[in-house]
Amino acid sequence: MIRILKSGLLTSIQDLGRYGYQKHGIIASGVMDSVAHRIANFLVNNAANAPTLEITLMGPVIEFQEDTLISICGGELSPMIDGEHVNMWKLIYVRKGSELRFGQPKQGFRAYLAIAGGFDVPRVMNSASTYMRAAVGGFQGRMLEKGDEIPVYPDTDLSGIFQSLSSEIRKDPFIEAPWFVAPEITSYTKTNEPIRVMRGREFELFDDASQNNFMKNSFKIDPKSDRMGYRLKGTTLSLKEKQEIVSEAVTFGTVQVPPEGNPIILLADRQTTGGYPKIGQVASVDLPRIAQMKPGENMTFRHISHAEAQHLYLKRENQLRQLKRGIHSNITKEAQICTALI
Repeated sequence: MIRILKSGLLTSIQDLGRYGYQKHGIIASGVMDSVAHRIANFLVNNAANAPTLEITLMGPVIEFQEDTLISICGGELSPMIDGEHVNMWKLIYVRKGSELRFGQPKQGFRAYLAIAGGFDVPRVMNSASTYMRAAVGGFQGRMLEKGDEIPVYPDTDLSGIFQSLSSEIRKDPFIEAPWFVAPEITSYTKTNEPIRVMRGREFELFDDASQNNFMKNSFKIDPKSDRMGYRLKGTTLSLKEKQEIVSEAVTFGTVQVPPEGNPIILLADRQTTGGYPKIGQVASVDLPRIAQMKPGENMTFRHISHAEAQHLYLKRENQLRQLKRGIHSNITKEAQICTALI
């Protein structure tokens, strides 16, 4: 079990989303950065869809009620355990009574905390994700608050092995595994490259200047942005002529343009349908990058084809599969070494 001693800006329980129900008007929700979420779960030997804590910019203070294994991935929000700096993208053994807190954000916007075994919260329509507008899922359908106690499923025997070893050799509040996730996989949180986007269904309905401005100009993320969508400020975009658009399905990364001309990128808590013209669709490989961008930051877009987007997606998924195998191999070796030393 963990106990929330301080809530932070916005901390909620999320998994990969409530999919399969959008045809009934049910919001998918889920994590904003699926790559950081999945890697965090890989590191503690959880299933990819196990719920994690999505921590936004200013993190909470968390007390661990038992010895456990954790990992923290995503944005660099300066995590510390009992006042000592702790590294991101690593497997970490944490002692009972230790406190995790976050300092000055350095890079990125959202971090993900996974715990071995996973958080024991009810599933609503096969998902633990929190949709706060409807008070559905997660922990009581809301962001976490001071005093909340979140139960955790029993983990594997790995924690017991680490516990037995650590009690013999050291009394530090935490122990980090000696290996970490390669920077080429985690560097997406630090890049300023353009966001790759495909043309939307109504791209040709926009005038030539708007088509050109969308692909070449810079847009600033509006402070009013949230998990539902990032509102962009910049050169306004216009249709060639007024159109009545029939509402249809939208997805994570759809770029709509309402009548005032400022684009909106639909994100995890997006509605299931939309009636504004769609000028673009962000390639899924770049959605985690958007999740790590803060309000006030600028972004630009670069057009790619559907074929290139598919290639990039398959390349990333192959990297993650290889990473998962490598992590599993390292965990197995770590357990064997610990067992031999006990």
